[in-house]
Amino acid sequence: MNKIRLRFAPSPTGYLHIGGARTALFNWLLAKKLKGVFILRIEDTDVARSTQESVDAILQGMEWLGLDWDEGPFYQSDNFPLYKEYVQKLLDEGKAYRCYCTAEELEAKRERAMKEGRKPKYDGTCRNLTVADAGRPSVVRFRAPEEGVTAFNDLIKGPISFNNEELDDLIIERSDGTPTYNFVVVIDDASMGISMVIRGDDHINNTPRQILLYEALGKAVPQFAHVPMILGSDKTRLSKRHGATSVMAYRDMGFLPEAMVNYLVRLGWSFGDEEIFSREDLIEKFSIEAVGKSAGVFNPDKLLWLNAHYIKNGDPERLAGLLVPFLNERGVDPDAGPSLPAVVKTLQERARTMIEMADGALFYFREDYEFDEAAAEKFLTPESSILLAELKIRLSALESFDAETIGAAFKQLCTDMGVKLPQVAQPARVALTGKTAAPGIFEVVETLGKKVTLTRLDRAVAVAKNLPVH
Repeated sequence: MNKIRLRFAPSPTGYLHIGGARTALFNWLLAKKLKGVFILRIEDTDVARSTQESVDAILQGMEWLGLDWDEGPFYQSDNFPLYKEYVQKLLDEGKAYRCYCTAEELEAKRERAMKEGRKPKYDGTCRNLTVADAGRPSVVRFRAPEEGVTAFNDLIKGPISFNNEELDDLIIERSDGTPTYNFVVVIDDASMGISMVIRGDDHINNTPRQILLYEALGKAVPQFAHVPMILGSDKTRLSKRHGATSVMAYRDMGFLPEAMVNYLVRLGWSFGDEEIFSREDLIEKFSIEAVGKSAGVFNPDKLLWLNAHYIKNGDPERLAGLLVPFLNERGVDPDAGPSLPAVVKTLQERARTMIEMADGALFYFREDYEFDEAAAEKFLTPESSILLAELKIRLSALESFDAETIGAAFKQLCTDMGVKLPQVAQPARVALTGKTAAPGIFEVVETLGKKVTLTRLDRAVAVAKNLPVH
């Protein structure tokens, strides 16, 4: 049995956007599930708009999401001789013809058709010319059938049909000799043996034209599955006005690739009431038939919730590596402070993004942190200075400096001094972090280590007593 062959074929005219990433993901998942082949093809025939920068951005986005390809990347621009060969084949077989109508003539025909209430399709002026005029510029048009129906069974949307009389004679080669999208995509998919095409539903109207080209070329027609578009919160097509649409922008905002993958697949596909899926779960459970027919609505809050889940349950060593560039952006040397995985462990319970984690980690690395004014006024008082001074004495006497031992020292201090834990913990938290909202105080003390903790308690006692800080 032949392996299923699927492809993702972006145009390198910009970044990898959310919709394209979801399409790539659906293709990748199905290829993995069915042990097929996933191919990456760069559709760069639009020479004027295609850039190497965009190619790099697409590859970077795919790699960040973990969507590895089995073949490619292939570039359409490498196949121009092949496209020429197939254009000539259709001309020789009478399935295509040269059209000499000028742009001005075509525009006049279009306007006349609109005024008369007709569909502005090409009227076939050059369709039956018997003599070529080599001296005049021309395009090549595909000779589409004028009667009948072109139908296909969409794996997501069900049976779809088009009356052939509604389809005009598609241009397959421009006057400058370059081929057009609908033509080259058929040649490429046929040449690569693509057996299923999963793409956005903005391509549905292209499909009958492409099916007719497959048939004219004597090529096998693949199965089609058209994925509904992604909408913004206002139910209009997702765009920059709804926020970031670039996949890599979400990386830069501190999102994890596994959160983005989990979120994207749920934009249109469901498996009962489950929300959290590992990559292995998705490969096992995904099916194209379970993709919904209606558009998905992009919900940033849901993505944020998923990201918080993956941070909370992530491997501290891996998260530490991901945290480094965010700390560097804040002028922090991650090596000039506590163990970064230990820092991560104290922060991952509450951080929703890596940016939040980086901001929350700053006090670990900056000895010159400022005390929050309101927090200092409330918790760094002459009364609390007595407790902080005593806490310093007790912590300095500890031989083992782990969270459990530290916690026991805090609690014993409370018992001996006749106070409740918050009366010690909150001043200590402000003393060590500069603020009241911070990770668990016992874990903070352990992570900072004895030397730094004692130095910071000294500083806070001086502030509490209104003494000069050294």
